[in-house]
Amino acid sequence: MGIHISNYRRLFFTLWPNMAERTVLAAWQPPLQELCGGKPMRSDTLHCTLVFLGEVSEQCLPALCLAAREVDTPSFELNLTTVQYWGHNHIVYAAPVSVPPALTTLVSDLEYALRKHHFHFEARPYQPHVTLLRHARWTDAPLPVPPAVRWQINDFVLLQSLNDGQGSRYEVLCRFGQQRLE
Repeated sequence: MGIHISNYRRLFFTLWPNMAERTVLAAWQPPLQELCGGKPMRSDTLHCTLVFLGEVSEQCLPALCLAAREVDTPSFELNLTTVQYWGHNHIVYAAPVSVPPALTTLVSDLEYALRKHHFHFEARPYQPHVTLLRHARWTDAPLPVPPAVRWQINDFVLLQSLNDGQGSRYEVLCRFGQQRLE
């Protein structure tokens, strides 16, 4: 009997900005880095996580994509209008002042579909955000508010996190919902 070693991938579902949205978010980074220090996220990695799965066996990918296809993807706008700091992990991030109900429903429906198909994921209260800086330092003082990013959401993606020696990079494995132009 031979030994079979399964390949695992580090996966998560996310909202994936197009180039215009990515450019505006990346423009927020230099002035914030000047204030807080830290390391800016590469612009090609900016995203808003919906559900983090962690290590998933490669053989489960088809079933994972089928489960996600059960989720209706609403069209809505996510307005990133504030910048905040999490001291516990030294992250500066962009966030909405209020979470669109359609986003809450999308996350809830996705988690339901994953549970129904026996996929494990990181369960925690959902706080939509786009990480801009890591290893930053700041106080409880409010951070300046850059121009708002109006992000039209029509789909979500399954991303794989890969390490390329310069940090993480992400590869889109599947797209769900209405297609957008990059």
